[in-house]
Amino acid sequence: MDYYLQQLVIGLSLGMVYALVAIGFTLIFGVLNVVNFAHGEVYTIGAYAGLFVVAAWAPPLAALLLAVLAVGALTGVGLERLAFRPFRRFTDEASLKSRAMREATLMSSLALSIIAREAIELIYGSQFQTVPLKLLLNEPIRLGPVTIVNGDVIIFVTALAMLLALQFVLTRTRVGLSIRAVSNNALGARYVGVDVDRTIAWTFVVGSAMGAVAGILVGLYYGAIFPSMGFNPGVKAFVAMVMGGLSSIPGAVICALIIGVAEALSTIFVASVWQELVAYAFLIVTLIFFPRGIFGGARERV
Repeated sequence: MDYYLQQLVIGLSLGMVYALVAIGFTLIFGVLNVVNFAHGEVYTIGAYAGLFVVAAWAPPLAALLLAVLAVGALTGVGLERLAFRPFRRFTDEASLKSRAMREATLMSSLALSIIAREAIELIYGSQFQTVPLKLLLNEPIRLGPVTIVNGDVIIFVTALAMLLALQFVLTRTRVGLSIRAVSNNALGARYVGVDVDRTIAWTFVVGSAMGAVAGILVGLYYGAIFPSMGFNPGVKAFVAMVMGGLSSIPGAVICALIIGVAEALSTIFVASVWQELVAYAFLIVTLIFFPRGIFGGARERV
């Protein structure tokens, strides 16, 4: 029983990481109706930016997270300017709903993802970069019969705080209300005076900042950072977004937690090498039985 509880705590921590990444996917899809395939590289950039800050200044953890948050926000701005804004030259309804424009944007983000990953390999090499021992989030904590590490608690608390802050931004600030308006109807929001381009840029800022923080938290947790580290979390976050209904932030968060807990508990029943298949199994089940996601409306089964 103690082992089950320990795996549950680890799964919740892992799920929170997926949730931070999934929110970036969900926000951007909700606003632009396209998948940002470069979001996994934002996660990786956050990890490497944190490693650079640690090597240069060795700040406390809170300052490190704020620095990575800023780097992630700037990365989001650059990503939106380079990969997405050039395809929004036309603002009529037909262009906004154009399949060709969505596909071009998707390919643009994929190309930028490959460029970013290759650039990181050229700068840092393809080998694992290790985190200084004093910054590793692996100090054991005993909770009765259960032993976890402080990284599980820090990741969970940090992610929860960011999710609550996001909820406040989306419901209580002008930027958040603009994001919700554009997500609901971009053309209508433009007609009532919302600066759509600026709102989309803010969407990338928020989503990318959260993804970058997730990257450095995982890097400090496992003690290793490498150029392709954003791929697996990106896949899990994408599955969580699909399960949650594509544009539902609460749905993406809940499904990310489900995936994280399921992965952690799966090691009780099968070998750990099969753990990566859990998310794909969820994706297949969702596409067959819930084509619009678990939190979406009903639709005929495929």
